[in-house]
Amino acid sequence: MLDGGLPAPDGAAGDEDVDLTVLREAARLIGRAESPELAISGILRLLSQMLGLNRARVMLPRIHDPGLTIRYAYGLTDEERERGQYRAGEGVAGRVMRTGQVAVVQDIDQEPLFLGRAVRRRTLPDEIVAYIAVPLMDGGVPMGVLAAHRLRQRPRKIDRDLGTLQTIAVFIVQILKFNALLEERTAHLRDENRQLKDALSSAQPAHGILGESEPLRVALHNALKVADTEVTVLITGESGTGKERFAELLHDQSGRRDGPFLAINCAAIPEQLLESELFGHERGAFTGANAAKKGKIEMADGGTLFLDEIGDMSPDLQTKLLRVLEKRVIQRVGGNRDIPVTVRILAATHKNLQQAVNEGRFRLDLYYRLNVFPLHLPPLRERRGDVRLLTRHFLYRTNREYRRNVVLGEGVLERLESYAWPGNIRQLENILRRAVLMARSDQVSAADVEAILAQESSIEQSVPAPLADGPRATATAPPATITPPPLPAARPYRRVREQDGDMLLGALEEAGGNKARAARALGMTPRQYRYHLDKLGLSKASDS
Repeated sequence: MLDGGLPAPDGAAGDEDVDLTVLREAARLIGRAESPELAISGILRLLSQMLGLNRARVMLPRIHDPGLTIRYAYGLTDEERERGQYRAGEGVAGRVMRTGQVAVVQDIDQEPLFLGRAVRRRTLPDEIVAYIAVPLMDGGVPMGVLAAHRLRQRPRKIDRDLGTLQTIAVFIVQILKFNALLEERTAHLRDENRQLKDALSSAQPAHGILGESEPLRVALHNALKVADTEVTVLITGESGTGKERFAELLHDQSGRRDGPFLAINCAAIPEQLLESELFGHERGAFTGANAAKKGKIEMADGGTLFLDEIGDMSPDLQTKLLRVLEKRVIQRVGGNRDIPVTVRILAATHKNLQQAVNEGRFRLDLYYRLNVFPLHLPPLRERRGDVRLLTRHFLYRTNREYRRNVVLGEGVLERLESYAWPGNIRQLENILRRAVLMARSDQVSAADVEAILAQESSIEQSVPAPLADGPRATATAPPATITPPPLPAARPYRRVREQDGDMLLGALEEAGGNKARAARALGMTPRQYRYHLDKLGLSKASDS
């Protein structure tokens, strides 16, 4: 029968010394053992050899269900350990696990709950055999069971064996908890190192996320933490910090990687066209709508939609976007039918949305829907050491694109590192392109770079006001009037690339809307510049 309190047969002299010896040796094993397996197995061996608590075993829950399995043992064969599988609440061990109470079977032949599954009765001595099982308690909750056989008729008191087992159970709990914590931390570090290594070696070349500085690593680490989730991410940072690159990274590292990734700049499309671009339209919705057309949200179904410069979206469109996030449906312009969509929304802005909310220019409920996980990208001036890496990357890529073999002269890298970069990575890339195209020889000199930077400074550039959680850095470059250096004699053909759109519009903005000046800044003829705008569909945006 099961019993929680036992009569005490006559004990043997020196039992207390033996118990102390067992506990002392157990403590030494814990300190010396290189693994939980060695420590716990050694302790179970002590119980058998010094106390006669034979075939001791530690039973723990299985991975996928609450049943018990023999995880550690001494004196059991592999076959016996394999047989030691118990459903939740089954047998003596199951009852101990369920109740958290000690169980003592004084005669296993008389106890119906004793299953004899792992150790067959015929393998035990032909006399009365007792069985003791104690719970492994962690904060009042059973996490496993420690059990052992012993001969019933022995001079040593059985309640002394019970007390020793309960103390040993505390030792084993601490071993298991420490090992679980160590494994968790080790696994976390391994996973973190793997993710960072994969991101820095694989994702960066694919998305242009180059850099080794700590601020960039933090941003990359935060992005990878939520990449493979459905959470909405709001990417903040100054213009040119690579917000679209990070959006692509979030998509490619997610379960939606095989779906479409679409990006739209809410500030580059006139308000009256943006609704149709996002939601699509039905046939006849407006003049010229000769056929139904899907919008970007519907086209991104099953994938990711990146909404850049979300802070420039009109209040009416904000309301409609909020409905998409809440209901996961859209209605095309001119339609009244709800179309379900499963799209992950990523948004970005260089503006202070909290200030826009306070001023009534941005909906508070939409802000909270978008800002589930904020991801702030550091400005280039705070990424110490990354200017050199990015410069070499852009120089190599520009040389390949324009079939040049230009190198950087003495002092160029140092001058580029000392610049404040109000336009961030995009500005650095544009300046490197210009420097390669304008180089009079096969070398970009420090004087060439100084002249280009002086041109940049002739347009008053201020570092944008920081976001509420962003860095508090401000800088304004002093205006200057510098005669631009002579243009190169020949302008090589340059194919139209979709990713050049921001560069074309950025140059136009820096030139105050003058397309001829923008073309010169990029080493292009006005005709080439207009052709690129037309091919990319940016002519209207450049005229606004």
